[in-house]
Amino acid sequence: MHGLKLGAMVLALSAASMPGLISQARAETTVLKNVTVIDGTGAAAKPNSAIVMTDGKIVYVGPVSGAKVPAGAKVQDLAGKFVIPGIIDSHVHVGMMHDVTQDEKYETPENVQADLKQYAAYGVTTVQVLGTDKDFVLDMRNQQRKSRPTMARLFSAGQGAVMKGGYGGLVGVTNPISTPEEARKLVDQQAAKGVDFIKLWMDDERKTIPVKMTYEVSKAIIDEAHKKHLRAVAHVFYLADAKELVREGIDGFGHMVRDQPVDNELLNMMKAKGVWMVSATLSREMAYSLAIMPWLQDPFFIRGVTPGTLDALRSTTREKAVVTGPTRFPGLPYEKKVFFDMDRTLVQAVENYAAMVKAGVNTGMGTDSGPNGRFPGFNAHEEMQMQVILAGRSPMDAIKAATSDNARWLGDKTIGSIEQGKWADLVVLEKNPLDDIRNTQMISQVYIAGNSVPTIWQTCRDRQPSACTGKSTDLPHMPY
Repeated sequence: MHGLKLGAMVLALSAASMPGLISQARAETTVLKNVTVIDGTGAAAKPNSAIVMTDGKIVYVGPVSGAKVPAGAKVQDLAGKFVIPGIIDSHVHVGMMHDVTQDEKYETPENVQADLKQYAAYGVTTVQVLGTDKDFVLDMRNQQRKSRPTMARLFSAGQGAVMKGGYGGLVGVTNPISTPEEARKLVDQQAAKGVDFIKLWMDDERKTIPVKMTYEVSKAIIDEAHKKHLRAVAHVFYLADAKELVREGIDGFGHMVRDQPVDNELLNMMKAKGVWMVSATLSREMAYSLAIMPWLQDPFFIRGVTPGTLDALRSTTREKAVVTGPTRFPGLPYEKKVFFDMDRTLVQAVENYAAMVKAGVNTGMGTDSGPNGRFPGFNAHEEMQMQVILAGRSPMDAIKAATSDNARWLGDKTIGSIEQGKWADLVVLEKNPLDDIRNTQMISQVYIAGNSVPTIWQTCRDRQPSACTGKSTDLPHMPY
């Protein structure tokens, strides 16, 4: 008997001396009540709801009256607020920029983490990086999947396939290829690293680059990817190339066809084969068509860019480059017609996106943010606004494309919607985005795996938060 009492005393003393272990064992529960839930599936918004999160997972979503709140739970009354799933951006590049200069030397763990934190601050809780990742990014992804991340979740295509002397990739990271044999070897190497997808670039920058990936090389990439049970995503520009890639078995496109209107042949093939328009990147085309960006005074934008970036974007040098056409970007071995005739390209992209939606092609939401002129997190909101205001989608459909549809493309059933058993990746908004899609900017809170992370209204890139203005309750200033 005395032995039992002594053992109990030892256990009690041990517990008292190791509070960290005890707190880890205790379930962590947060309750958001009196919210309107827009769950990302396309279902009608549900007012007077509660969301219960325990250890990062959603254990209850439904009427407030049905919520069971355990003792010790953190309860927030968010009456008047709206909750959507964490946004998923299906086309990004991370860590490659310093202000407006792109270079592989900037792709460090510190810069990648800074970008992932910025995505999270904008409510983008998951990103798919398409083909410009160093190997350490895959290591970061692997660590995320063993834990509850506090920055945007990663999906990675590793190092994508670029034709030698051709367009695409990141100089110093991607290894160019020129033959089907080299293509298959590249895919095998990426598969061995554990990438989530295979990326290829097929473009000649509107015939300004003399080399474009050949069809025999692209077919070798796609076939080998499928042998490794991986899906292949293509950067594409021309309608003829898009059709050929669909015939070869491509799984998705990372950009919209932009040289001419899409036709029924392409649309019918994409539907029949289940090919996705993974990311239309309308915001990319918009960025390159504007001599002066209209959001340069918008706090929602300013908070997410460095002071050096702001100075460059406001400069007369950039304005002149947009107006006069061809320019040379650091890190590129050729003169790039970034701005010439981009207004026509933008209009064609928007019209083709609308045609794909109308035809019933699977569409996600992606921005190609990260490189010069495209801004992590910010562009996701702009992309959804362009889908709604310029291409005619409903706000509900735009939210669904950016959440549950993108999760479906990724093949991840644990994210993308607000449903029991899924990760608690959530964005709390001040106003209803179904009334105005621009209200996705009015971010009150962001959760990733139940972890509350700083919002863009609480951060200011490379500056103290106090150096930036604006707050979550401010009405959006976007021009669309």
